Amino acid sequence: MRMGEFESSAVKSPMSEINVTPLVDVMLVLLVIFIITTPLMGGALRLDLPATESSSEPVPTNSLSLSLDPQGLVFIDDKPVALEALPAVLAMQASTDATVEVQLRADQSVPYGRVAEVMGLLQKAGLTKVALAVQAPAPKIKPSPPPLRP
Repeated sequence: MRMGEFESSAVKSPMSEINVTPLVDVMLVLLVIFIITTPLMGGALRLDLPATESSSEPVPTNSLSLSLDPQGLVFIDDKPVALEALPAVLAMQASTDATVEVQLRADQSVPYGRVAEVMGLLQKAGLTKVALAVQAPAPKIKPSPPPLRP
């Protein structure tokens, strides 16, 4: 063997190790993307619903979500609708399916008069099944009594 030469074998064998570094890099990039985009995928409309003690029943499959945000904007299934166009949209929905249940979600800062106005529009359109959406209150933690000492 001469100086400066590498050992070479006569038989070339395939490399048996797998380089996992690129795989780990790709998985970390995907993880970061999911961490960033997950909060954005939640409901686009944030409402502060009033909290009440109520039984949580599942939302029926045949339902329509009507939301009122604090600025007074109206949304049907998270799509903005002008207040002037609301009667026409509700009448069209009632003509399509009058048995649909309307889930009315109003932020607690919305004045009662606005909620009553929207409920009147629902009644005029012929949509009589209206459910007011609320959120469950935070659970109350009961303090435990101190242990008895003998």
